[in-house]
Amino acid sequence: MTAMQTRFMADVEACVDTIIETVGKDVVLGMPLALGKSHHVTNGLYARAKKDPEMKLTILTALALEKPSPSSELERRMLEPIVARIWEGVPDFDYMKDYRNGKMPENVTVREFFYKAGSYMNVPAAQQEYISSNYTHVVRDLEVNAINVYCHIVARGEENGQLVFSDSCNSDLGQDIIDYMEKSKAAGRRVMHVAHVNRHLPFMYGDAVNTPDVFDIVLEGEEMHTPLFSVPKASVAVADHAIGLHVSSLVKDGGTLQIGIGALGDAIADSLILRHEKNDVYRSLLADAGIEEHYGDLVDSIGGRKPFEEGLYGATEMLVEAFMYLYKAGILKRKVYQNENLQRFVNDGSLKEVVRPEALAMLLSEKPFYPMLMKEDFDILQYYGLFQEGLVYDDFQIKDRAGNFWTADLRDENYRKELAGALCGGSLKNGVLLHAGFFIGSNDFYEGLRTMDADERRLFSMTGVDVVNQLYGNERLRALQRKDARFVNTGMKLSLLGNVCSDALEDGRVVSGVGGQYNFVAMAHALKDARLIMMLRSTGFRGGQTVSNVVFNYGHTTIPRHLRDIVVTEYGIADLRGRSDREIISRVLAVTDSRFQEGLLKKAKDAGKIPQHYIIPEAFRNNTPQRLNALAAKYKNQAVFAPFPFGSEFTREEQVLGRSLRGLKQNIARKKWATIGGILGGLFRPAPESAHPFLQRMGLDQPSNFKEKLLRSVVTHALISSGSLDAAVSRQETVSEKAMKPAAARVTVR
Repeated sequence: MTAMQTRFMADVEACVDTIIETVGKDVVLGMPLALGKSHHVTNGLYARAKKDPEMKLTILTALALEKPSPSSELERRMLEPIVARIWEGVPDFDYMKDYRNGKMPENVTVREFFYKAGSYMNVPAAQQEYISSNYTHVVRDLEVNAINVYCHIVARGEENGQLVFSDSCNSDLGQDIIDYMEKSKAAGRRVMHVAHVNRHLPFMYGDAVNTPDVFDIVLEGEEMHTPLFSVPKASVAVADHAIGLHVSSLVKDGGTLQIGIGALGDAIADSLILRHEKNDVYRSLLADAGIEEHYGDLVDSIGGRKPFEEGLYGATEMLVEAFMYLYKAGILKRKVYQNENLQRFVNDGSLKEVVRPEALAMLLSEKPFYPMLMKEDFDILQYYGLFQEGLVYDDFQIKDRAGNFWTADLRDENYRKELAGALCGGSLKNGVLLHAGFFIGSNDFYEGLRTMDADERRLFSMTGVDVVNQLYGNERLRALQRKDARFVNTGMKLSLLGNVCSDALEDGRVVSGVGGQYNFVAMAHALKDARLIMMLRSTGFRGGQTVSNVVFNYGHTTIPRHLRDIVVTEYGIADLRGRSDREIISRVLAVTDSRFQEGLLKKAKDAGKIPQHYIIPEAFRNNTPQRLNALAAKYKNQAVFAPFPFGSEFTREEQVLGRSLRGLKQNIARKKWATIGGILGGLFRPAPESAHPFLQRMGLDQPSNFKEKLLRSVVTHALISSGSLDAAVSRQETVSEKAMKPAAARVTVR
């Protein structure tokens, strides 16, 4: 296949026509994970496949984004205003609607390598077509599936007067896809690389920037500049905050951090900011949580308690919003540089932000700069600010702005010092605070990136997962950059021997996917000063019961026990690296919920894996939610353990309603008839006045029929049961069903 000249188009149908004319009616469409998909091109191709049974469409992607949809009248009342407010103008994927409803035509297949957690548990087609793959192997696996179209959204920009495009939110596979397309075309395959321009994307730098010639089609039209999909911040429970607190004590100043999206990532960031900004409160909290007593030596060895002086660098698969809060707080501030020698001097303290001539002279005594400074090395040093701007290298000489010439022969020590003193640039520049492969977040997050000036945005360098998720390719530089790394991941189940299950159930059903978790586990063991921190909520709620997420054994493993390292639950830290099975079991039991410790200990004794006389120390036998809640209550007035530490897209009423209705579901599962009785009893009582703002938000403040009265009673019961209404008010103040007067809600958001 001969190379196509880039076509600029403004019509989706014409774009779809060109794709089919080029690759034929067997379209294998690759799309990036999460945000970077083109709704317009995907919907256009899907519509053609639905109309033409002779056409075959295979979609390969990950994490298809869907707006929440209600499954009941109560959910509809809760969700409709939220969807209208947060996702206004965001299009849907037409194929997803049919996929969910079991109406996908036979000539269309969808395969994904990562799911939104739990979203496809009961969708057989999704379970059957899932591809288990490390993130770094995705392009390889796309090649196995013979994709012939890759389409994604991009941002338009300009560099040096030339039109360029940024992969922006999804540089994760970018360069590998370009290489794949070039290789396929060279082999005569008919393939297409399609870019869809969306002005709402922030223009990100690093390896995300491409010239137009890497694309076969650039699609841009006014109606295609649709808003980006927003992911509202999740509420952070007390247990999540406790996990984040423990993790924060293991993060070393001057080190490297990788965290993910969601409540646990926010909890870590919140505790790190507390450590930095309110250090006295933080240290008191560490003491009261038992971290100082039980894990003080480990904190001394690999973590820290003090505010951040050198700061952190982010090497993360995903640029999550929490990193922006760390940046604003002055914690994410350690810059790295794409040069091994320079980075080594920065790491050992020889090079500071302000460059001294003697530091430059020392650097010039090292290979590859010594004994003869070559032009490419001069350009590198000038780019990073070690040499002044305006200097010109030509024919082994450096010409300064005064017209003087300096030889590039650096063998003489005194000459090196003289040259450094005359030509030193003064300060380092073009450093990077964070490398990431993709991003997705809230509307505020996107707006924050868009409104940064270009120089500030360059601090957040987007690159491929082949760079950020592994060491291969430039091992020594990446090891220098990622010093004292803490790679933080999340598991679903932990066995007593240290096996971690993160992606699927033991019956084979996929919950989410491996993604990049294994990559970071492997890297944590490859780097001499890195640690893997696997977070685990110690309990879950299933089948109407609280169950332990720490189990004796489990029929599915994502990270095997020989790769164990540190496990953190809300109750403590289990350092498992290099430990015997007996030690591992005792340490895991020490961070297990106390309701399940004895049962697990018995299984370990029955298997002969721990001595019969072993007793769990008394210090670890009070691992209960009540203890954590008491800790949170003690620090309530100091804004510690807030449910939304970085704000929320949800109104205060929606936050309380969401928590209360989730609690109601658990109550129905635990004590069904008592809960139903309470709801029915509420039908014959007026609602508390303090419930009015919540009922009004649900459109139930003036019920007009029996169904609405029943729903009103459900909501009121949920609010009272969760403690969200002032107890005295809920007992004493009532309001007529027909004439509820407006009243200020007395609400405690826990």
